[in-house]
Amino acid sequence: MTHEELEEGKVLNLDFAKLRKVANCGSDVLPALAQDASTGEVLIVGYANELALQTALECGMATFWSTSRNELWIKGKTSGDYLKIEGIYVNCEQNSILYKVTPAGKGACHTKNQEGIARAGCYYRRIKKDGSLEFVNGAQT
Repeated sequence: MTHEELEEGKVLNLDFAKLRKVANCGSDVLPALAQDASTGEVLIVGYANELALQTALECGMATFWSTSRNELWIKGKTSGDYLKIEGIYVNCEQNSILYKVTPAGKGACHTKNQEGIARAGCYYRRIKKDGSLEFVNGAQT
């Protein structure tokens, strides 16, 4: 399956091996979610290590550890679609963090709609009962 089919298609192809890949990336990380502070929409789920968290605290922008590239990733540094941190929260077991953010660009997802504009968040398709996917909130156009 190509990236285009994966990111733009209507066929469900979940990566159930993702956590195994993360566990084998060689870095100690935990899940890091970015949530729009005003709407509550979950924009991105990524991973953070100590460096990513420290960088986020210092620069005030959602920062992750890219487990596929094995490098620090300040969301928006390349695209301009920064996620300004309003607060950072930790869950009860201290094994995940939540960035409450205000999007400072046109979107949070690395995918773009047909006009070339970044989508607001990464959760732009819904799973239907038949297992296929459908675009939601005008995400396709």
